[in-house]
Amino acid sequence: MHDFIPVNEPLLSGNEKRYLEECIETGWISSEGPFVKQFENDFSARMNRSFGISVVNGSVALDIAVAALDIGPGDEVIMPTFTIISCAAAIVRAGAKPVLVDCDINTWNMDVNQVQQKISDRTKAIMVVHIYGLPVDLNPILELAKKHNLYIIEDAAEVIGQTYYDKPCGSFGDISTFSFYPNKHVTTGEGGMILTDDPEIAEKCRAKRNLCFKREQRFLHDELGWNYRFSNIQAAIGVAQLEKLDGSISRKREIGKRYLKNLKGINNIQIPVLETDYAENIFWVFGVLLKDDKFEDAKAAMQTLKNKNIGTRPFFWPMHEQPVFHKMGLFQNESYPNSEKMARQGFYIPSGLAITNDQIDIVSDTLIELFS
Repeated sequence: MHDFIPVNEPLLSGNEKRYLEECIETGWISSEGPFVKQFENDFSARMNRSFGISVVNGSVALDIAVAALDIGPGDEVIMPTFTIISCAAAIVRAGAKPVLVDCDINTWNMDVNQVQQKISDRTKAIMVVHIYGLPVDLNPILELAKKHNLYIIEDAAEVIGQTYYDKPCGSFGDISTFSFYPNKHVTTGEGGMILTDDPEIAEKCRAKRNLCFKREQRFLHDELGWNYRFSNIQAAIGVAQLEKLDGSISRKREIGKRYLKNLKGINNIQIPVLETDYAENIFWVFGVLLKDDKFEDAKAAMQTLKNKNIGTRPFFWPMHEQPVFHKMGLFQNESYPNSEKMARQGFYIPSGLAITNDQIDIVSDTLIELFS
């Protein structure tokens, strides 16, 4: 049998080692080091934004984003139920209420047609979350936000380098957030970024990231913030990763297209769409959605693949079915059938940047064997 094929393996094949050695040689390892500002500037420029604020991960980027927009008790934020819990947690921790919409079963992104009916006089923002490599269809959301005077929080963690009608994802929100976890197109191990064009919002984010020290008196505080500072070591890796982003995107699309070609004839699974009117898939992950009842659910299929030395990960479990939120009295008796189906029947297969074509073909052949 072949060696185990992990669901993701990062590729650190550029200047990462050289820049890390520079950090060690100069002694700049904290958040004060020069790579931090360079990474913020380079990343924000790549996304056509004015300001970049680096933080320790994508989840806290959302926490700060919600706080910087003064979202709190009495406010509502419309968001997809099919996403990672960090998105809803940021809203709940602020004392606000997440209001959910289902996902589109073809693109796996939030169903923008459900947003209008969820807007109330308490709605303060729409949180857009780009899922698995395709962007949300943003124009209808932008129109609603303008019409109702709402903020847009854009979570672009899974689409670094993707575009919507040729404009960078992450450039649409009043505030946009990113993650640099090892499976992202740019990784720093852990890490995140907040982008905005509003200088006031940017200053709020910087302050909240750094304990809200007063400028004129370091250990004096008018507000409570967090220590969410990003280190020079992380930023050094990020600078090197960003240098390779175009090549990484190209390779991700090669991986996705190879899987699409290999798996084209299998009728018992749904695989990602190659493109929409507004974007070509960037294949952050390559997802599989079961159609038939050969396996009881995704767990059973994943276990079978594990037994064949192939790594997988489940799809997100929707927010309206999270026990922690039920304990808080949220989302009682709410149902979103597409998201529920995807949670139970969906998983993704190995597609990290370090995967080889031979490994892709092994995974493909195994899926063909299981589902044909």
